[in-house]
Amino acid sequence: MSLAPVNIFQDQATEERAENARLSSFIGAIAVGDLVKSTLGPKGMDKILQSASTGEILVTNDGATILKSIALDNAAAKVLVNISKVQDDEVGDGTTSVCVLAAELLREAEHLINQHIHPQTIIEGYRLASAAAYKTLEESAVDHSLDKDLFREDLINIAKTTLSSKVLSQDKEYFSKLAVDAVLRLKGSTNLENIQIIKKPGGKLMDSYLDEGFILDKKIGVNCPKRIENANILIANTSMDTDKIKIFGARVRVDATGKLAELERAERDKMKEKVEKIKAHGINCFVNRQLIYNWPEQLLADSGIATIEHADFEGVERLALVTGGEIASTFDHPELVKLGHCDLIEEIIIGEDKLIKFSGVAAGEACTIVLRGATQQLLDEAERSLHDALSVLSQTVREPRTVLGGGCSEMLMSKAVDEVAAKTAGKRAIAAESFSKALRQMPTILADNAGFDSSELVSQLRAAHYEGKNTAGLDMIKGEVGDVKELGITESYKLKKQVLLSASEAAEMILRVDNIIRCAPRQRQG
Repeated sequence: MSLAPVNIFQDQATEERAENARLSSFIGAIAVGDLVKSTLGPKGMDKILQSASTGEILVTNDGATILKSIALDNAAAKVLVNISKVQDDEVGDGTTSVCVLAAELLREAEHLINQHIHPQTIIEGYRLASAAAYKTLEESAVDHSLDKDLFREDLINIAKTTLSSKVLSQDKEYFSKLAVDAVLRLKGSTNLENIQIIKKPGGKLMDSYLDEGFILDKKIGVNCPKRIENANILIANTSMDTDKIKIFGARVRVDATGKLAELERAERDKMKEKVEKIKAHGINCFVNRQLIYNWPEQLLADSGIATIEHADFEGVERLALVTGGEIASTFDHPELVKLGHCDLIEEIIIGEDKLIKFSGVAAGEACTIVLRGATQQLLDEAERSLHDALSVLSQTVREPRTVLGGGCSEMLMSKAVDEVAAKTAGKRAIAAESFSKALRQMPTILADNAGFDSSELVSQLRAAHYEGKNTAGLDMIKGEVGDVKELGITESYKLKKQVLLSASEAAEMILRVDNIIRCAPRQRQG
């Protein structure tokens, strides 16, 4: 008698085994790689993402932004999304490259598995290959941090390379200088909080500029001085509207209107007392995160103190950081409150709007980039592009080694892996060769996206490297193999290293999977 199969999982839970599980992982990961690979390189295209609930539109070329905006159901695809997020947090750029490389490694692994090579053998081969590629990458890295002018040139080239695949590519000369100036002000810090980006629609992208100091998108209160020199700033988060009774649902019963006036007077006196305490700090500018009512505003203005209300959270936090002050909420001990300082506070006009500019702030590294452009979507994308460039530059100041871009580093690594594979016996060598093939896919995709004949170009590039031309890479403007060192196509070593390691680890992890278990969907009550 035959026994019915025993189901150990909850009802409606599904399980995919061995071949099916592996296939589902590969297909998911490869699909994600194919989705973003058309955005790679100087001729990469953008994607429009539209939200289902709000109908909001995003036009973007940034791998991490595309991937985190898409709802995916495939487990392996989610792993790729995660590595792009990590790349974004760690280096800021290379988010597309890392996904595409991981997907290509899995595409190669799929062919090997179809030839009945065990996943663990493939992983061993990949490990060998990844170590060889890493070693070569490290040897090819150069460090110009001791020569100030050369290093600045490196930074500008890195910024140009990063921006050339983004919306700012037309004006990359201008924006790469702007980004380098902003990052060099940080004096080696990787804290991008000090660089503020303000987006104002109108004008064209080239109207954007870098300004020292901090710009707050608010207005100075009524009747206040519009220009303050040598400012002492008290930054607060406190309620300045106690001239009305605010107990929720309170009812006040009085037997004469005079009593009501008394209550109001008491409230006003309380407020006046608070204003006196604030004045005792010896300040000439008061910035509050919350509302400032007319009465306290008038009292402060009479004392020559400029007030700025509703300077919302990021404004207040950033302002405190930049001016070296602290956010206060009680004012009984002026000696314990740390005030912010700056040389000049004035109103400026950008486009149609009035904003407040704080110049000569305590944090000398603080600066503001004002972005102009035709539409909000364009500005958002310009901000994302600039953020990628700023992140990579700040990381490069910390880890100054650079490598060559344009598919040159990938071809160097691929050549090194092939040499290791040739000396390795057994099936691991086949896996290592596949790793090298996946690395060669990067220049192939660059050429494909630009509409050139990729197989012709990549074989020329490979031949050039085997002839010992270590600086050969793809010139995507002319569509030929050129010397990327002369072309100034430079990338951060840290970025390339992170792409290589993250992609190979993620591919390895997905390769190990032989079972996918999905739990039953939760039933809705009622």
